[in-house]
Amino acid sequence: MSAVKYKRVLLKLSGEAFAGGADCGIDTATLTKIARQIKQVVEMGVGVAIVVGGGNIWRGSEAEEKGMDRATADYAGMLATVINALTLQDALEREEVTTRTQSAIVIQQVAESYIRRRAIRHLEKGRVVIFAGGTGNPYMTTDTAAALRAIEIEAEVLLMTKNNVDGIYTADPLTDPKAKKFDKLTHLEALNLRLEVMDATALSLCLENKLPILVFDLQAPRSLERVVKGEAIGTLVYTKE
Repeated sequence: MSAVKYKRVLLKLSGEAFAGGADCGIDTATLTKIARQIKQVVEMGVGVAIVVGGGNIWRGSEAEEKGMDRATADYAGMLATVINALTLQDALEREEVTTRTQSAIVIQQVAESYIRRRAIRHLEKGRVVIFAGGTGNPYMTTDTAAALRAIEIEAEVLLMTKNNVDGIYTADPLTDPKAKKFDKLTHLEALNLRLEVMDATALSLCLENKLPILVFDLQAPRSLERVVKGEAIGTLVYTKE
């Protein structure tokens, strides 16, 4: 444990992380790589909880644009996160990592219901906990769920993963060659500059509870290991004391 900076983390995985570069679906090879990175930090003694998105399967905002009721579209999105949670659980267990999935919506056949104290107990026993179903409420994103769960389980940092982007930039670095990377910035700066770190509700939650956010590229070699060791990679969002 002396080698790590963070002893308990919450990792936010977007639905795109499951697709492995494709527009949709689940890429098994990518999922295996993610599971192996998680296993590595678990073996270092780090408590790992994960919130998964569902954008690789379902996007409620797009369904709403086509006329679907917003709440119904969001509930469908919650079910998509359960699918991703189960596939990630399977990938982790194939790597011999003990895993529990908890869902904010009741789905007893495949997942435990979310109970904060039980989740913390799983982490104390060295199990990885995957949170599915977002917050269980429509109109709330999985970014908000990630911030909320991180605060509830007393995680030391919220790890936001990006695909092929190694931090927060002034613009999208994949389309704007003049975009400049931030090494550090405060929660207030991220809010005021309207940077696409996460939605404003989630960012405000982190600000109010002084929860640091570290944005990094999960696809980079040993990135998760380097993050928990406290190496200077990605972009750190913090609150000044």
